[in-house]
Parts: sequence; structure tokens; C-alpha cells
Amino acid sequence: MFVFLDTETTGIGKEDRLCQLAYKMEDGSVVNELFNPGRPISIEAMRVHHITNDMVENQPPFRQSETWQRLREVLGVDENVLVAHNAVFDVQMLKREGIIPQKYICTLKMARHLDKDAVIPKYSLQYLRYYLDLNVKANAHDALGDLLVLEALFQRIYAKTSDEFGEDATEKMIEISTNPLLIKRMPFGKHRGMNMKEVPVDYLQWLLSTDLDGDMEYTVRYYLGL
Repeated sequence: MFVFLDTETTGIGKEDRLCQLAYKMEDGSVVNELFNPGRPISIEAMRVHHITNDMVENQPPFRQSETWQRLREVLGVDENVLVAHNAVFDVQMLKREGIIPQKYICTLKMARHLDKDAVIPKYSLQYLRYYLDLNVKANAHDALGDLLVLEALFQRIYAKTSDEFGEDATEKMIEISTNPLLIKRMPFGKHRGMNMKEVPVDYLQWLLSTDLDGDMEYTVRYYLGL
């Protein structure tokens, strides 16, 4: 069973926690709740999701909720697969709360994988929503709104992956999602859009001294021959 999930958080640092979570089961049941994260929500985070400290002040902590207990049970078994966009981030947030998903699919990684010629400029959820004309009525950067976009994106991705891998589509999606992915074009900076193999070596070497995500570090090391 696929479990579609999205979180909104107090920030993106190692000490940050979730303040909103929405998930949807394949049977159509939906949960969307605010939680008291036990720490202030950063202004940068508020700017994105518009959840204020006042809005969560009287909400229960996530670990004291029925949602926490339910998700812990659902995601702790092999037959259920978490689906999220940039899943590594959501998985990290869940792990900080004692929930360890056994399997997950990342729609961001899958979008990159399926874009064989690297023609899509960006892979953020909302960019893909409009680039692929998903036609979803939902508020952006709200856990429930993003969840609806996520589900529509997954359906598109699943169909294309099934064309490529047939009955093994789900297992291949899990494999691709949980392993480093080679990025084809430079996604940011002064060389943005350039084929990675054409990016100057000195720039790639400098990138290694910065804070890169797993896929980007893997890609930079690959093109440096490390």
C-alpha cells in the first residue's frame, strides 16, 4: 500500500521538527493536523508555509497524538511504502520522532530519473505541478495541498515507470529512490543549466567544500573521478 505524506516544519536544520503533517492512504482516508513542535517556528519557514507559533501553541506534540501511533504502525511494515517529494527530508523528520519508514519512494528522484534528456529546468513539487500541467486544485506549501499535488505527480510517474519496468515498477522506484542519482545538469549557481560534464573542474572542486545533498555530492565526485 502506498502512503502519501507531506510535512511542514519549523525549519530545515538538524534541530528542527515538524509542525504540520498530512498523509493519505490508498483507500482514500486522509489525515491533516497541526502539532506543537516544542520549539519556535523560524521566520523563513513561516514565510513558506504561513504556520505561526500562535497556530500551534495549543496543539498536541506529535508524539502524543494518535497520528504518531498510527503512522508508526503503518510505516513500520514492509508492505507499506511511503511516497514523498524530496523524501529524504520527510524521512529524516519522521526519524527524529521515532518513526522509521521501511520503504519509500521519492517523486523528486523519480522525476529526475525519468527526465532522460534533462529538459525540465527544476524539480520542485510546485514547479512540476505546472510544468506537467497536473491540474490539481490545492494550496501550495500547505501539507494537505502539497499532498494532493504529490499524489497526482506520483500517478504520472508510476505510469511512466510501469512503461519502463513493467511489473517491477514499484521495486525499481524504491531502488532508485534510495540510491544516489547522477544529476545531468547543474541545478544552481553561475553554471546553472550546463551539462554536468562541461562544468569547470575548479568549480566542482569548490562545490565539494560546500553543503551538498547526497545526489549532488555523488554527482560532483563522479565527474571529478573520485
